[in-house]
Amino acid sequence: MTDPSRIRNFSIIAHIDHGKSTLADRLLERTGAITAREMRDQVLDTMDIERERGITIKANAVRIEFVAADGHTYQLNLIDTPGHVDFSYEVSRSLEACEGALLLVDASQGIEAQTLANAYLAIENGLEIIPVLNKIDLPAAEPERVSREMVGVLGGTVDDVIQVSAKTGDGVGELLQAIVDRLPVPHGDRNAPFRAMVFDSYYDTYRGVVSYIRVVDGRVKVHEPVEFMRTGHRVEADDLGIMTPSQVSRKTLAAGDVGYLVTGTKEIEQIRVGDTVTSSVNPASEPLPGYEEPKPMVFSGLFPTDGDDFERLREALDKLRLNDSSLQYVAETSRALGFGFRVGFLGLLHMEIVRERLEREYDLDLVATAPSVEYRAGLTDGTIVEVRSPQDLPPTGKLAYIEEPFVKVMIITPKEFVGVVMELVQQRRGEMGDMTYLTEDRVEIHYTVPLSEIVFDFFDQLKSATRGYASLDYEPNEYRKSDLVRVDILLNNVSVDAFSSIVHRDRAYRYGKAMSERLRKLIPRQLFDVPIQAAIGSRIIARETIKARRKDVTAKCYGGDITRKKKLLAKQKEGKKKMKMVGQVEVPPEAFVAALRIDE
Repeated sequence: MTDPSRIRNFSIIAHIDHGKSTLADRLLERTGAITAREMRDQVLDTMDIERERGITIKANAVRIEFVAADGHTYQLNLIDTPGHVDFSYEVSRSLEACEGALLLVDASQGIEAQTLANAYLAIENGLEIIPVLNKIDLPAAEPERVSREMVGVLGGTVDDVIQVSAKTGDGVGELLQAIVDRLPVPHGDRNAPFRAMVFDSYYDTYRGVVSYIRVVDGRVKVHEPVEFMRTGHRVEADDLGIMTPSQVSRKTLAAGDVGYLVTGTKEIEQIRVGDTVTSSVNPASEPLPGYEEPKPMVFSGLFPTDGDDFERLREALDKLRLNDSSLQYVAETSRALGFGFRVGFLGLLHMEIVRERLEREYDLDLVATAPSVEYRAGLTDGTIVEVRSPQDLPPTGKLAYIEEPFVKVMIITPKEFVGVVMELVQQRRGEMGDMTYLTEDRVEIHYTVPLSEIVFDFFDQLKSATRGYASLDYEPNEYRKSDLVRVDILLNNVSVDAFSSIVHRDRAYRYGKAMSERLRKLIPRQLFDVPIQAAIGSRIIARETIKARRKDVTAKCYGGDITRKKKLLAKQKEGKKKMKMVGQVEVPPEAFVAALRIDE
């Protein structure tokens, strides 16, 4: 069992695409955790979707051993974290299991918004931070300038910044020595009752729920009875071990260790991420303070294209929630789409990833409705109702007011794009806060913006307007009253709930017009005219018509009296009129996907 003074627990935090996964590869390679034969890019990114997109979605833990300058072997527990703002909950969870963090910054791009957000998160958690400058081998690298930026944010001196190239391996040895020298020893008492925090978990078909744990106090042995303190679930520890990165069984895990715990539990709801595990024989008096529960920002309906797959979708969401604690869902019914679930996500990228994982890993074919945020509706009787979908909005007669969520937005941009950024945010009903110059060329701007205005396509437009140089981070702020209305889309005079949306009154016409035009192009022609209407209550604000497919009923008439042709056309007209009364409009799945992509 390793002496606690020779254990270091740390995570790598950074903005997306600054080289976290590549640096983790070099650390594993340098310490001999994996052989050259086993080596591949993004070793810790285990999902195909992570490797294809080149991003980290899930935090991953691995133990490596390093022989330091003093001749002793140190046990380093590394947790690789995501960088996109949608997955910041993964970062917060990882920081709970560490005493230190490597704050990684790209030497060619400098400090980004998510870098600052992660740095503040680490400081709030009381972690020791080692500033690391990556990609120093690039021709566009500016190590001196970016080092000064990092010192301006974190304090200290330029000499504290460690310069590395995760691609070539330069500086990795110096970084490993700094981890040993500068990061604190794990806190915790090995003689106290056993306590460990579950910081991640996943479902294994054969072994049940596998929990990743950080042991804070005491020790646990194989076959020892344990208890999950929040759920009260008591069970035996069937297997314990560490990740190297493959799972290696151990007989004991002690305070300071990071590893996995298998209990054979098949009931997914019995084990929750953030829970505290303790001994059933000698339990701890109180659970560990867990990280804050992530709060969904965006809600969308997920429906199987085949109604028989509803139960399979429920099982898939149950298993995925074990691996992704931010996922929240409730069953809902749509007249257009049948039975499905209203699912809460942290952002559009998170929504895209979850949907793709459900389709790939569980072989489901899904339709997603247009996403919306969570509003609050005040009724005339004084009660307040949460509105997570347009169908939840009470009737106008009962409605006193609607509140929408606002977020604090931090944008970091080169100074030449300040005017463009300000114009873009003001178009989205943003209110400017303070503006700070990080350096002569880079500006940090704070805004308060409605969440519904930034969560869909704002990030893409910001990147386009600033040629890719600006970065964005946001956090929830407050609810405010706004002039919001529900826009319904009617097909053949029947409202299709899947296309309804809550928008600001100033944007209602634009949304209704755009949606009507898009659906006119996507819905195939029927045997009768199909009107597509956008309405606020009983008032129609936009209309398009899908013209009917027509059979040439007069083709068999070769000359003769014109009244014969008129009689045939009148008969056809009556038939289409009757068909319009009883006909059903078939909406292809692409139309629902198009609703998601609509540019407001």
